[in-house]
Amino acid sequence: MPDSGQNHRNLVVEVVGARNLLPKDGQGTASAYAIVDYDGQRRRTKTVFRDLNPQWEEKLEFLVHDPESMASETVEINVYNDKKTGKRTTFLGKVKISGSSIAKSGSETLVYFPLEKRSVFSQVKGEIGLKISYIDPPPQAPETEAAAKEAEEKKPEEAKKTEEETKKAEEEEKKKPEGEDAKSEAETKSDPAEAPKSEAPADAPAEEKKEKKKAKAEEEKPAAAEAEKSLAVADVAVVASRSAMKDLEIRSLCGGGGSRGGGAYDLVEKVPYLYVRVLKAKPAENTDTDTYAKIVIGSHNVCTRTVKSTDWDQVFAFHKAGLNSTSLEISVFVQNTVETEKDKPPSKVDTCLGSVSFDIHEVPKRAPPDSPLAPQWYTLEGGGPGGDVMLAVWFGTQADESFSEAWQSDSGGSIVHTRSKAYLSPKLWYLRLTVIQTQDLKLSGPKARPAADLLVKAQLGQQVFKTSKVSAGSSSTWHEDLLFVAAEPFDPSLIISVEEASSVHSVGQAKVPVSGISRRVDDRSVPPSRWFDLHAGDAFAGRIHVRTCLEGGYHVLDESASATSDVRAASKQLSRPPVGTVEVGVRGATNLLPMKPGGTTDAYAVIKYGPKWARTRTILDSFNPRWDEQYAWDVYDPCTVLTVAVFDNTKHKSGSKDTRIGKIRIRLSTLDTNRTYINSYPLMVLHPSGAKKMGELELAIVFKCNSWISLIQAYASPLLPRMHYAHPLGPGQQDLLRHTAMQIVSARLGRSEPPLGPEVVQYMLDSDAHLWSMRRSKANWFRAVHCLTRSAEFARWVRGVRAWTHPSTTLLVHALLVIIVLCPHLVLPTLFMYLFLIVLWRYRGRPAVPAGMDARLSHVDAVGLDELDEEFDGFPSSRPPEQVRARYDRLRALAGRAQTLLGDMAAQGERVEALLGWRDPRATGLFAGACAVAALVFYAVPFRVVVLLMGFYYLRHPRFRDEMPPVGVSFFRRIPSLSDRVL
Repeated sequence: MPDSGQNHRNLVVEVVGARNLLPKDGQGTASAYAIVDYDGQRRRTKTVFRDLNPQWEEKLEFLVHDPESMASETVEINVYNDKKTGKRTTFLGKVKISGSSIAKSGSETLVYFPLEKRSVFSQVKGEIGLKISYIDPPPQAPETEAAAKEAEEKKPEEAKKTEEETKKAEEEEKKKPEGEDAKSEAETKSDPAEAPKSEAPADAPAEEKKEKKKAKAEEEKPAAAEAEKSLAVADVAVVASRSAMKDLEIRSLCGGGGSRGGGAYDLVEKVPYLYVRVLKAKPAENTDTDTYAKIVIGSHNVCTRTVKSTDWDQVFAFHKAGLNSTSLEISVFVQNTVETEKDKPPSKVDTCLGSVSFDIHEVPKRAPPDSPLAPQWYTLEGGGPGGDVMLAVWFGTQADESFSEAWQSDSGGSIVHTRSKAYLSPKLWYLRLTVIQTQDLKLSGPKARPAADLLVKAQLGQQVFKTSKVSAGSSSTWHEDLLFVAAEPFDPSLIISVEEASSVHSVGQAKVPVSGISRRVDDRSVPPSRWFDLHAGDAFAGRIHVRTCLEGGYHVLDESASATSDVRAASKQLSRPPVGTVEVGVRGATNLLPMKPGGTTDAYAVIKYGPKWARTRTILDSFNPRWDEQYAWDVYDPCTVLTVAVFDNTKHKSGSKDTRIGKIRIRLSTLDTNRTYINSYPLMVLHPSGAKKMGELELAIVFKCNSWISLIQAYASPLLPRMHYAHPLGPGQQDLLRHTAMQIVSARLGRSEPPLGPEVVQYMLDSDAHLWSMRRSKANWFRAVHCLTRSAEFARWVRGVRAWTHPSTTLLVHALLVIIVLCPHLVLPTLFMYLFLIVLWRYRGRPAVPAGMDARLSHVDAVGLDELDEEFDGFPSSRPPEQVRARYDRLRALAGRAQTLLGDMAAQGERVEALLGWRDPRATGLFAGACAVAALVFYAVPFRVVVLLMGFYYLRHPRFRDEMPPVGVSFFRRIPSLSDRVL
């Protein structure tokens, strides 16, 4: 076992066991052992002899050299049959696990992975149970941190001492005679090899000693500069940590790869900004008064916060296009308290310590991945008391790591509600509570009263579910499942109470800590059941037997089923490696309409894919905002949807809800891989007065594929995890859980800073998609009709062939019928070749750009105002009773037509059952006789001849065809259905 160490991450692979292995030793058994490989390291388990279900229970540890690249590594487990029991070592199967699916120690669960083949000819069967996790090194001890801090504090003192020695050596060097300098140089040149090796003797000339001392000082100058630089770096440690936290947040948005947009920013225009980082000041006179710095460049006049420690640590970003001056001035002020009259409070007077000026033409440029510009001390000038200020000035772009936390001149400065931000939806689980039975219940009330029915109520946060009613008694049994949505961090406890159904009187209550509930990833493992004591106040009221578990094998749906962006299971161990990445560049919007009463618009964009959200900064008072921000996500399934919406920010002014400007969705499967799309999409919003175009959004998007094989395999894999098919949820239950998950996500993101409002989250997740809408119903109806258009066209073509509208076409169909009957083996090849040619022909008309929202498909132009008002009406309705009654009558008329259609469909099936059930004896007798005759005919006549004759009869000329319905159709319509028995 390798040395775990204290400075490295360790990977722990616990090989629990295998089951249902394939016999390979020739005696119906196998002696299996496992070999685990990771990053060039190999470990082996023991051999379990003659067992097709071996249990190893061994933990194998591996050293992770680079934790950042762990996600791209693979753990490979190979199972073999020991050659000691057979002629040779036999392969039993293998498993490959991506490093991105490995959980942290403490959250791992036992997962049985199916064994895979090594090649096409391998014979493999069975599963292997593994627990895989990683252990991070412990944090640095406080003593070590203190020592490091002490060393950092000593560096400036050593640098200052070295600088003083250097100055002293230079002064002594100036006092030397010129002849001695020449002599020293000649001596040095005579033997250059020995000069650096030997020390000057005590009686050596003084000038030689001084020359060597000068050379040593020259060598120590870079060290002094480095020490000064380390002092500056130490001064900005807090700033660097904050920038690192922000960069880490954006890196999580990018799926762990690179900074925002991968650091390339190749999908948007690079916008230049003037950055000013003001760290702290050092007044010439020690003072304990409030201090602040003022930055002035043209019409921009910005102040830092006022502090007593003279430590501001703030960054300011000025849009270069908005600069109207070439001079940048930073001034430092102190606020002195001046005593006034006795009855009046003291006033504060600002005193300028001095200022520093820069010409912006001489400001250096910096772009990532260059290292951050180190701040420097500048002397304050201008006639004040004086002092020093530490700052850094540079030109950069929006790709700078300081941009997100900086005061920005084009987005409201330091207003928190206007900043760009990355969000992460809470991790959601299904919590399953199985109520089994109760015992020893202490039922209250008089004994003469009949026993009331009991039910079990469970509550998790705001979610409350109840079981069915059972007869009361000291022991009652339910065996019912209640399903909740739980979000990390979990609520403290699940409250279970037994109540009387009639009086809602609580018999007793128990609390189950959610943190102690076991997790499972599939249905193969059954979580343990437990008994909990019920208490009514402080008194014992009985016991309840329940089983609880967190279902990691389901994907918790929190968005509309038609626009889902993530289908992975809740358990990280079941996730697969990503098939690619999608990068989105939000370039800008054009021709936005005024959204506020004053005729202004403060727009920002929100992008959502999977559990990760991105919000751009708010551009104030602009109808053509330019964000030019780029983000990236890992893609685990190409058949998912990316959602982008634009909102008008009103929280930074009035605190009210943000207003919708428009939304678009892009399905990743419609994108070509590794191709950049730059297009403008119309922003449409539905109002009670109708649909309205609010502007256009310009996006750049590219879908990068890592592996074509993984991409093709994704199309062949099930859309949802296995548990959705092994133990499916009912449609009603699934809709209820989806709505609950939306509410949880909305509440959690609303508590972020800056908050992502519920109106934004619900609009992105389509929380109202399940509500009734006449417009959506019409749109879905016409969608269904459009899908049947091809079938209707084919039916019309067949009628034309039968009617001999074009005799040449009908004759060709007769010839085709003869060929099909005589050569039936050509039917399927011809059919698939025809489909192939159709698809190839339509390749020319494929969509050139990703499609956005379609107003015509949404049926917004052919809908009445009353129907739109009904769609915007809340639930329950808030409209007048007369208007609600009119809508109800209209809905009844529509439902009546649907009711008639359903009755006709049911009648056709009932006629088939009546034909076989002797409900009409004469009809069933005629059908039985026809079946007997048909059996004799088809037995005597070859099948090809029958098909050919039937085809010719069907295509006969209209001269030989009657206008009346065929005999078979008339006979079938006369068969009775059950419609006459319905009340």
